[in-house]
Parts: sequence; C-alpha cells; structure tokens
Amino acid sequence: MPQADSPAIQRPDVTERHTTGLGDAAPAVDAPGLRSLSDTGGLTAADIRELSKSLFARLGELEEGTHEYAYVRNNLVELNLNLVHYAARRLRARPDSYEDVVQVGTIGLIKAIDRFDLCRGAEFTSFALPTVLGEIKRFFRDTTWAVHVPRRLQELSQHLDRANTRLEQANGHAPTVAELAAHLGLDEDEVAEGLTASNGCTAASLDWSADTDADDTLADHIGCHDPELAKAENLQALKPLISDLSRRERTLLALRFVDEMTQAEIGRELGVSQMQVSRLLTRVLDRLRARLGE
Repeated sequence: MPQADSPAIQRPDVTERHTTGLGDAAPAVDAPGLRSLSDTGGLTAADIRELSKSLFARLGELEEGTHEYAYVRNNLVELNLNLVHYAARRLRARPDSYEDVVQVGTIGLIKAIDRFDLCRGAEFTSFALPTVLGEIKRFFRDTTWAVHVPRRLQELSQHLDRANTRLEQANGHAPTVAELAAHLGLDEDEVAEGLTASNGCTAASLDWSADTDADDTLADHIGCHDPELAKAENLQALKPLISDLSRRERTLLALRFVDEMTQAEIGRELGVSQMQVSRLLTRVLDRLRARLGE
C-alpha cells in the first residue's frame, strides 16, 4: 500500500499531465473524482483500466526493488482491490472468513501484477482474475474443509450448492438428486457422492449444546451401550483356549455355535446319540468357563 512518506497522486486532469511523486511526469488519465489511488469510489471500470495501464507503463520504466517501484506497485494493488472483492463474492466466501479470503485474494492480485506484461495487449482484469480465483480456491481447499476430500469433489460440491439454490428458487422446493443430476448433466451416483462429500466441509464439536439446555450436548445423542462389545472381548479371550481343544471338540463347537445345528442333527453328523452330544457339549463348555475365569 502507499508509503506514509510517499506523496499522494493528485486527481488527474484530462488537459494536464500529473506527477506520481516519483520525479517523472505520467500521461494524463480521465479519472474524475480521484484524489489518491486508495480512493477509487468515483471511478468507473473504464477509468480504472486506463489508470492501471498508465501505472503499468510507469512500473516498466522503474527498477525493481526501489522505493519508487514499490510505491507504484502498491498503488496498482489499491486500484484493483475491487477485483479481489468480486472474486470473494463470486466464490461465496462466508462472512466469518471474508477478511481472510480477501487477504489471500490480494496475494493472487500481487502475483498477477508481477507477471503482467502490458506489451501483450491483454486487459489486466482478464489476466488477473484467474490468478486471484485460483489463490482463493486453494485457500478453501486447504483450510476451510473440516475433512480432506479430493479437489474434484470439492468443486462438485460448489456446483451442487449453486444448482440447489437456483432450482429451489425456480421450483419452490428443495431439488431431488434426480433433478440436480438432470440440471448439471451428471449421473445420479455422482451427484449423491458430491452431496455426501459436502458434509465434510464443516464439523461440530461433540460438546456443542444440542438444544437450549447447556448440559444437553451432541455427544449425549450419539451412540449407546453395545452389549456385543463384551461378547467380542470374550471371543478374543476364548481363541487360545479353543485352539487347545481336540479336533473332535472343536468340530462339536463349530457345528453347534457356528452352523447352529441342533443336538440331534449333530448326533447324526457325528454318528452318536443326542445324549452323548449333550454330555460332550456340557463337559467342553464347563472346561472353557473354568479356564476363562482363571
């Protein structure tokens, strides 16, 4: 931004040449109402384009790293900051992160100024906008998503968000997956994947109050006591004990508790009576209970 000890650029006049405070005169630019480059409220887009061209021409005559070069470069940043705000609004920056987005976009603007070549004949805004948008998109990708998802899904999520808003306004109801797919020319599975990925954009703490009661948190509504957890622990503890059984005993347990066969069916499978199966099961299970309690 303009240095405190640098003279402000005075309002240009169409019939006069104005100085930049750098010693040499610069071509006159029709930009009525401009008192300094930080005051662009009265300028039209055409005024800003013409004044930017004059400053780029002046920048090309100066040696990089000098105070004069930095002064003109900073004034170019000031003059084109509206481009950064336009990009931030276009990408729907949230109010809570808007200032951060503008700072990141300003970095992109500075990079564009450093790379811009006036001799190529391109308009600076057309040249700079992709760079500014790219910096902001990279910021969104790296910092604003609570869960990292592929860039393809992040961009798809943004397209879905804009399409959802348009369709809801046009149809008067929230669009279905099929309507979004038809509007964007995508498969329904791809749309569903994008909608799922959108859930990774934000996250809420489990300690956040679920209602007006401060003691009622989201964690109180998630999960419950799972009686199967104790069973899983017992199965892990039983594995070495079962491996010590004989092959016949292991087969008996597998037929009863894996294949869920009745004692009569097991007796026919093993060629023994149902009473023998009952006694064998009781003996094996008692032995396992005793060893499990040791």
